[in-house]
Parts: sequence; C-alpha cells; structure tokens
Amino acid sequence: MENNTDSASNAYEDEIDLRELFGVLWAGKAEIIVGVLLSALIAVSYALYLPNKYTSEALLAPRNDGGSGGALGQLAAQYGGLASLAGVNLGGVGEQGKTAIAIEMLKSRDFFGKYLYDSVLVDLMASKAWDRGGNKVVIDEGLFDVETQTWVRKVSAEFQVKPSVQEAHDVFVEESLSVSEDKQSGFVTISVTHYSPIVARDWVAKIVESVNEAVRAREVREAENSIAFLKEQSAKTNLVSLTEVFAELIEQQTKTVMLASASDEYVFQVIDPPVAPELKSEPQRALICVLGVLLGGMLAVVFVLIRHYTAKEPV
Repeated sequence: MENNTDSASNAYEDEIDLRELFGVLWAGKAEIIVGVLLSALIAVSYALYLPNKYTSEALLAPRNDGGSGGALGQLAAQYGGLASLAGVNLGGVGEQGKTAIAIEMLKSRDFFGKYLYDSVLVDLMASKAWDRGGNKVVIDEGLFDVETQTWVRKVSAEFQVKPSVQEAHDVFVEESLSVSEDKQSGFVTISVTHYSPIVARDWVAKIVESVNEAVRAREVREAENSIAFLKEQSAKTNLVSLTEVFAELIEQQTKTVMLASASDEYVFQVIDPPVAPELKSEPQRALICVLGVLLGGMLAVVFVLIRHYTAKEPV
C-alpha cells in the first residue's frame, strides 16, 4: 500500500503544473515580447527585401482533329492482317498521343536547348528585379556585364561561367515553368513566373509557338519517313489488294504533311492568350510576416521554459 502511494506521488510530481507553467511564461513575458518583436522585424524586413514576381499563363485546348492519325489507325486495323502476309507491319502508324508528347516535350532539356536557351538565358540566370518605371529587367552586374554582353559570374569548377543548357534548364523548370492539365476537360495551362511581367508573357507565348512548331516538325518528319517506307514496300508486291492498301496509307500520310504545313496551332489551340499581369504572384508578404511572428514567439517560449527548468534542476 505504501508503494502505491509513493508511485502516485512520484507521478504527480512528474506532471507539469499548469499554474506553474503559466507563472513561468508570465515571468518571462519580457523575453517573449522581445522575441516576438525581433522576429516580426526580421520577417517584415525579409518580406520587403524580396522582389516581386509575376506569373503569366495561357489556356490551351489540344487539337483533336481525328484526321490522319485516326484514319490511318483505322486502315491499319482493317488491312493489318492482309499487309502482314507481305511482311509489312502497320501497327506503328496509329495515333501517337500528340498532347501527351507535347507536354513532355516542352518540359524537356532538348526542347529548352533548341527553342528557348539563347533567347531566355540572360533574363533567366542574371536578372534580380524589375524596374517598373523604366519597364526593364534589372540585371545583376556581378553575373552578367550588359555593356560587353559577357558573363562574369564566379562559379565552382563543375559549372561554366556562361550557364550551360543543363544548368539553365534546371533553373527554368524548378523556378519559372509550370504545366498543368485538366484531366476532365483536357485543357492545358502553361504558366511562367518571372520578375518582369513582360518577360513572363513573352516566354509563355514563345513556349506555345515553339511546342507547336516542334510537334509539327516531328509529325511531318515521321509522315515523310512513312511515305518513303510505304512506297518502298508497295514496289515489292504485285498484289493489287496490297497496292490499294499502300495507296490509301500514303494518301493519309500525305494529308498529315499538308495539315501540318497549313496550321500554326498544330497541337495546341490558344483559348486564352498570355498577358502581362498587373498584380504580383509572389512573394506573399503577409504570410511571411505571420509565419515569422509565430516562429519567433514559439522559439521565445521554448527558450523561457528551458531556462527555467534547467535552472531548477539540482547541480
């Protein structure tokens, strides 16, 4: 019985007395107030130091014309067995999923290097703010000399003075580019964030134009290769039925080349074009200040409690 009483007493002593806790916090209110005020000052200063960034976006609708891809797929399904008798495989000439290919393509390093690298490099890697009055991007002179148009940044051995395609692409994808697809409607949104709203708008327009051009060039190249292949296979057979199949397949691939050459919006049709945003998208200064104050207050409370209970322990 006596052991149970001692155990209960020890457990009670180990529990935190709320009145004592509030007393400790009240006694250390000066330190807590100073901590909150100091963290608020730091948070506000940091939030004001961060330059504004602007996000421009474009809403795109995939062009699903059915067209040559669908018709070619139907022909392949219809005549695939007959063509296989002559040793011809038509399984690879169906629908290629241009939308999915285009989305992955515009995020790729190869696409960035061919279509964006030269035109966006300086504004991507050397800009630090936007001069609203002069309507121009402020360039960090420690990275890029505007007068001589040369890179002067100091980097470690694994990097180049002029940012490589790989380094610039990583920064572009992580900090600037965002691509999202609505699975229900199929609409695709491409957005770019930058210090300058003008640059953000121009980059979105450039991406949309370039990805249409890249997919169009790819489809034309594949269609032309298919036409050459089909003509070669047609010359190898004397069967009238297969000759007709090849003629129809060649016709569909020829339509692909014609449609690609006639349309600027080959894979994406612009529903809502990009504009230069009037309002910033980041930083969220109010949120930074609130989080800074909360963090500072929590650290101050922890400091007061640790100081009190550490001093209370016997040496």
